[in-house]
Amino acid sequence: MTLEKKMKLLIGTNNQNKVREIKEILDREFPRKFVILTPADVLDNQINIEETGKTLEENAYLKSSEFYSLTKIPSISDDTGLEIEALKGEPGVNSARYSGEHSNDAENRKKVLNLLNGNPVEKRKARFRTVICYVEEGKTEYIEGICSGRIIEEERGTSGFGYDSIFVPDGYVKTFAEMTAEEKNILSHRGKAVRNLVEFLKTL
Repeated sequence: MTLEKKMKLLIGTNNQNKVREIKEILDREFPRKFVILTPADVLDNQINIEETGKTLEENAYLKSSEFYSLTKIPSISDDTGLEIEALKGEPGVNSARYSGEHSNDAENRKKVLNLLNGNPVEKRKARFRTVICYVEEGKTEYIEGICSGRIIEEERGTSGFGYDSIFVPDGYVKTFAEMTAEEKNILSHRGKAVRNLVEFLKTL
């Protein structure tokens, strides 16, 4: 397989924020090289896969392998965690449900800010880590992207999602939530992971 031909690629998630970010990056880096599909495009019913893994890698594999099994289309799924140094790597794999099984983004951000309350800048180091798992017949590959930065003391910005409004990447003053989609995609963990994914796809 080469990128000279359009290839089908299923983004194995129901999260439209993730779909949008991945599609924007692929379209910019390699325009007209992919037919991007989502589960809603090829499956009659919405599939919700429980993330029971203990690592980002395990959760990404659970999702991509299930979607490949259902569709037989090369599938990618990712899992992303915010790893905060002062919290010994938390929330990590539990980032989406840090303040409880049915918590939302705002509650998760509030918990992080409360736990870091009073910490000086040097004790607010953090990084986002995205792991993408690619699955097709006879092949499983893990691709990683990391963005290092820090957690600020209060939320700023209205774009993005998750922890974007409290995270500032190294070398910048804006949070991810204050950046345009183009700015964020250049710097972000998911942007780096998707570009690394494309480099992997070139080798197939």
